[in-house]
Amino acid sequence: MTTRLEEKAEQILQRALPEFLKNGYAATSMDRVAQAAGVSKQTLYSHFLDKDGLFTALVKRMAGEKFRLVWSKPLKGEPKKVLKELAYRLLEEAQDKDHICFMRLVVSESEKRPDLAHIFLSNIAQPSIKILTEYLTENPELKIVDAEATARIFVGSLIHYILTQEMFYGKEIMPMSEERLVNSLIELLLKE
Repeated sequence: MTTRLEEKAEQILQRALPEFLKNGYAATSMDRVAQAAGVSKQTLYSHFLDKDGLFTALVKRMAGEKFRLVWSKPLKGEPKKVLKELAYRLLEEAQDKDHICFMRLVVSESEKRPDLAHIFLSNIAQPSIKILTEYLTENPELKIVDAEATARIFVGSLIHYILTQEMFYGKEIMPMSEERLVNSLIELLLKE
């Protein structure tokens, strides 16, 4: 059961996200966020000490949300089907326009704030690799020598696809269908 304080914090986070996406980190002021969230600056500061704290909370929230959406379904069953479903789920969730815009923002701020990259890695990448590594290990019929490296290759290939196609607007320069990528990735993993 959520408390009134948690609801207010959630309201602030929901309204802060579009401000950061529209204006970027530097140009987003706490005044703007308070106005967008329909709260006083005092209320805003009682939930988040400063803009860094607010943005950090947003990174944690977005990372947790995306992790749950992609990994909430247990990896159980026949590898070809499970891996294909996982690949499409990851592509779908990671290609969300707001998510891509937010990732650009996190990447641009991570030089000054490496803790943001650490939050992202520890809340999405690290647990994702762990879950997939466990699944690959539990399926010896795959005959994978290094499950963790294979999990990183699997997830990394999908992330590379999103980077080149969506973040770097590569659809015109080096187009490839999701189906072609996923089918080739699964074929590589399942080859005897």
